[in-house]
Amino acid sequence: MIDSAPNASGRVRSDGPCVTCLAATALIAAAVVGSFAYLEIGYGDLVSGESLRLMARFIGEFFPPDLSPAFLKKIAWAALQTLAVSALGTLLATVAGAFLALPASGRFGGLLKPVARLLLNLLRSVPELVWAVMMVLAAGLGPFAGVLALALHTSGVFGRLFAETLENAPREPETALLCSGSGKAAAFAYGSLPLVQAQWLAYVLYRWEMNIRMAAVLGFVGAGGLGQMLYFHLSLFQQPQAATVLGAMCVLVVLVDAASNRWRRGLAIVHA
Repeated sequence: MIDSAPNASGRVRSDGPCVTCLAATALIAAAVVGSFAYLEIGYGDLVSGESLRLMARFIGEFFPPDLSPAFLKKIAWAALQTLAVSALGTLLATVAGAFLALPASGRFGGLLKPVARLLLNLLRSVPELVWAVMMVLAAGLGPFAGVLALALHTSGVFGRLFAETLENAPREPETALLCSGSGKAAAFAYGSLPLVQAQWLAYVLYRWEMNIRMAAVLGFVGAGGLGQMLYFHLSLFQQPQAATVLGAMCVLVVLVDAASNRWRRGLAIVHA
């Protein structure tokens, strides 16, 4: 951490240690140490014999999982519901994020840009679980509340990512179309959109993977799907059924992750 600057000959000279960097590092280290001291966590208790015995007994209660055909049928239906919630929430967020990205990138003038950016910040600053609680109160229990919660939060994320991609894309193709007499919508669709659509799609696929995990968690607040089943069985201390739900969550995420990776690789090959 050395302050440096070029001298008259163009060589970098050293002015000694960076005082600001050292002070910032010291403050961060003090904050970390203070946090551990303030929380007063007994880390030794985690590895004590009694704690290990209780943890082993708790984990053992989840085995063997409930693999009865009737319960697996319920799991399959809940998994489809979780997948549908994540897909629909991501789709709505994609549309809303694309529309909000236009003013947020300055396409409609400098006045609307800070307003759109503020709206995007508000949408994504509220976590999905908080949105889900509010949507459950507004729309009632069920998958619809989960769809709205995912759509609202993810719209803020997509709007910011899409806007930054548009700002970094070259404007020359769109400007050339405008100078040739093309309309603004056509110039954007044929000049700028082809330059960013691959990146946008990669963002959508990646965020869809995250939304599947979050859709499962939203069930804990009544948004349906696998999360609601998991909360129900855990609250009744039915660990074998809960283990099956957890396994279904893992399988669902792995399958979607593999499909998403294949789509992204195919997209990279097409645009290579």
